Amino acid sequence: MSDTEVVGKLSSLDIAARDTQTTPKPRANLSFLDIVDICDNVRIPQSSEGLSPFDREALVPLYLNESVDSPVIGLLRPAIIEQLKLENERNQQLNLPELWNLRLRLPLFRILKSGILGPSVSFRDWVDTPSKRTTAMKEVCERWRDTELFEDVCGPKKWRSEMYPIYADPFGVHDYPDGSADETKLNYIFEMERSACALFGVITYGVHMNIYEEAEISEGKELRVWVPTRARTKQTWPGYLDNSVAGGIPSGMSPFESLVKECMEEASLEADIVRKHTRCVGAISYFFRTAKGWLQPEIEYVYDLVIPPGADPTPFEPKPLDGEVESFELLSQDKVIRKLREGVFKPNCALVLIDLFIRLGYVTPDNEPEFMKIVTRLHGRFNYERW
Repeated sequence: MSDTEVVGKLSSLDIAARDTQTTPKPRANLSFLDIVDICDNVRIPQSSEGLSPFDREALVPLYLNESVDSPVIGLLRPAIIEQLKLENERNQQLNLPELWNLRLRLPLFRILKSGILGPSVSFRDWVDTPSKRTTAMKEVCERWRDTELFEDVCGPKKWRSEMYPIYADPFGVHDYPDGSADETKLNYIFEMERSACALFGVITYGVHMNIYEEAEISEGKELRVWVPTRARTKQTWPGYLDNSVAGGIPSGMSPFESLVKECMEEASLEADIVRKHTRCVGAISYFFRTAKGWLQPEIEYVYDLVIPPGADPTPFEPKPLDGEVESFELLSQDKVIRKLREGVFKPNCALVLIDLFIRLGYVTPDNEPEFMKIVTRLHGRFNYERW
C-alpha cells in the first residue's frame, strides 16, 4: 500500500484528532504494515516529498552542550526554535544568563552528528549539570504551562505532573543520581515534565504488558488476551483499546518497578503475582508524529504475563482501579486482530500486539507478505545517527 493510500485510510479514522478528546471510529481495514505506518510515521532526514507541511519542516538537532563530542538529545521544530529565540531575549531583558546557544545561521553552523554543516541548538555552558538542567527546564516548562503557550501539548489540561528522564545515550543504561557519585558521570542528564517532551523531540520510555492465555481447542491453540478500554476522560486517546497494562517510566524508577506500579494502579494486580509470573520479552521502538506535528520518538519495554494452564484465573484477572481504564475484556486472537484492523487500538499498543503475534508464531513469513518490513520497523533506531 502506498503512503497516499495509508493517509486516506487514516482520514477515515478521523486521525486528525487522534490524540485529542475523541473516541475511535472503526472504519478502516488496515494491514499490519499500515498499522506500523500509523505509529512509526517520521523519517529522518525528512523527505522533500512529504505528505503534509509537517513532513517538510526543517528540524534542528538539540545538543547537550557545545563540545565536539556532545550527544544529540532531541529534535526541534521551527515553532520551538522561534520560541527559544524569544526565551534568550527575555533573559537578556531580565539580566539573566541566556539558556540556549543558538547556531542558526552561517558562520555559526557546526558539523552535525550526520557529518554535514548545519544549524544546531544546545544548552549554554553554565548549564553543566543534571541538576542545573532540570531546574532550568522546570522553570521554562511551567511558565509555558501557566501562559498556555503550547496549550495543546503542555497546557494546564495536558500537564501530567510526572518527570521523565533524559539520557545522553538514549540506548544506554537507565541510571539516576543517588548522591553516591558525581552526577555528571551518569548517562542521565536531566529530567523534565512528561507532557513537554514532545516539544523538544526527546526520546522517552515506557512499559507495556500483555496478559494472555493459550487455550487448547480442537484446531490447536487459541490465544486470548486481556484488553482494556481507555477511559473517556483520558487526556490522550480516550476510548481507544490498550495493552493489558502500560505506562511511562518516571524518572528514578526502573522499567520493571514502573510496571509493578502500573499493574496495581491500572489493573488491581498484586505485586507478588506480577513479580512471579511476568517476564521481559524485548522492546519495540517507533518515531511518532502527533496530529499537531509534535515529535515523539519512544522506546517501549515489552512484558508478558502468561496465565498458567490450569491455574485459578482470578488473581490474573485485571480490574480497573485508578480511573484510567473503563473496562477489561478477555478477547480471542481473531477479535483482537479485527479490532487492530479497524484502527481502534492506541497505535503504540497495536505495535506491541503485533510483536506478540510474531513472537508466539501466529504471524509468520508464510502468512504475512510484509513480515520483514514489519519486524525491522518494530525495532528501529529513529535514524538517530542522522539527527
